[in-house]
Amino acid sequence: MANTEDETETVCRVCGFDGEAFWEGGWPNEAAICPCCGNEPDVGDASVMSLRNYRGYSVGHGAPWLSPSEERKRQGWDLLTQREDIPLQWR
Repeated sequence: MANTEDETETVCRVCGFDGEAFWEGGWPNEAAICPCCGNEPDVGDASVMSLRNYRGYSVGHGAPWLSPSEERKRQGWDLLTQREDIPLQWR
């Protein structure tokens, strides 16, 4: 099993968006904000309970994109498919 302290997480723990370095070497990338759900590493995803609350809030409000011009949204984006990319330990 790989040591997560040495890895970079590019998948948002809240919504499964992939394409940003959200966590690096076990530390939050403070410059990263998920263009999909708006999560900031170590703010809404520091624990499983906090990210589940954030995820529920986002979905409860229609899962709006922080950045509506994001290309993935216009190309047949599907929230349920994207959420399949959330690592098991953060579901």
